[in-house]
Parts: sequence; structure tokens; C-alpha cells
Amino acid sequence: MRVALFPTCVNDAVHPSTAIATVTVLERLGVQVDFPFEQTCCGQPQYNTGYRRATEPLVRRTAEAFDGYDHVVSPSGSCVAMIRDHYPRIGARAAAEGRGDDLAGRAGSLAGRVREFTEFLVDVLGVTDVGAYFPHTVTYHPSCHGLRALGLGDRPRRLLEAVEGLDLVELPGAEECCGFGGTFAVKNPDVSAAMGADKIRNAESTGARVLCGADNSCLLHLDGMLRRRGSGLRPLHLAEILASTEEEPWS
Repeated sequence: MRVALFPTCVNDAVHPSTAIATVTVLERLGVQVDFPFEQTCCGQPQYNTGYRRATEPLVRRTAEAFDGYDHVVSPSGSCVAMIRDHYPRIGARAAAEGRGDDLAGRAGSLAGRVREFTEFLVDVLGVTDVGAYFPHTVTYHPSCHGLRALGLGDRPRRLLEAVEGLDLVELPGAEECCGFGGTFAVKNPDVSAAMGADKIRNAESTGARVLCGADNSCLLHLDGMLRRRGSGLRPLHLAEILASTEEEPWS
């Protein structure tokens, strides 16, 4: 089984610890992970802003970078949703407009092989207990892409519940958006901030020490607001919790 890591731009540039944690967990489970250096941005920012044709070269480059791998694993539901839901559509539209008939095939092939991290662990490897230790109270925020686009369901929760020492508490209003939404936060800052404030109030009401998520884009949004509030609540990606075998993995 050939497996490649797709860390995404956010993790590569801002939170490399999440990508490292993803590999740590996979290797602990006996999976050899490759990192194709040809990969770049998947094109989600361009596509979400309306630049479909400008996204096509990135679709092609991403598909070529991961050609030949059985599974492409990413700790980012939003980027997985971009590839799985939008790549085939972009490829089909390009072919219909006479620009690269092979793009649809390449995009469709990659879409069928890309897996969000928790999907890969639960559905492909068939595990929920990854040998982690994290003796803290945690509440989980399901991001919109993971919840609605990918249908991750209870996979992240099942993984967290199997972590030794972890106390998982329910997040009120868990299914409500945190307000990030990619370029939405830039174009609608007041609404975005209000939604983030609601999410933070709900998270703080749980008494948890850690706010866990599976998308660092959402966690970055919430982290900035938490820091400005002087809150003691700590955002942490699920992969970093699953990689933990000590009391303070972030120290």
C-alpha cells in the first residue's frame, strides 16, 4: 500500500507540527508515508474566490504529484473536500470547454484516492485506538467541511474517546460554524468574528482545557480570538492529540 501525505498549505506554512503528528501516528501503525515534493496548493482559495480557470493548473499539478499512490492522506477536511467534491467538476468543465480532456480523468482518479486523516484511520486501517495518551479535558469542534461535505460523523469522536486519560466533553452548538469559512472571514469580518465569539463562549462553558478540531484553518481563527481574550483554552489539532504519548505534547 503506497501512502502519500498531503499536509496542505496552512499546515506546511503555519502548523507543521500537525503534519509531523499525522506521520507519527501513521508510522506508529506501521504505515510508510511518502511526501511528494511536487505538491503545492490545491487551489481552494482561488476556486472559492471565483477563479476557476486559474485553479486548473493547480488541479493538474496536484493530480500529477500524487499519481500512483493508493491513498493520499490529509489532516484537513476542507482541502480534502476541495479535491473530492470540486476537482471532478473542474476537470469536466475544462474538458467541455476544450482545455485538456485528460484533466477530468486525472481529477477523478485523485478524488477517489484522497482521504481525510480520521477517515483513513477508521475506514482504511480499521483502528480507533492509536496508542495515544493525553490526560486532559477536551471538547471537539467539527468543522463545516468535515461535518457537511465529507460526512465524517463520529469518526473523530471515536478516536478521541479511545485516547488514554482523555476526558471528552460535549460542545454546545457543536454543529454551528465557527465563522472562518476561508475568504468569508476576510469579506465579512464582523459576522465572522461574531460567529467565532459564539463558538468560543460555548467552548469555554465546557470547562475543557483543549479545544480540538480537525481543520487548522478553523483553529487558527479561533486561536486568534482566544488569545485576544486572554483565555486559557488551548486549540489543538486532533492529529497532535493522537500523536501524544506524554502529558504536555505542546511544551
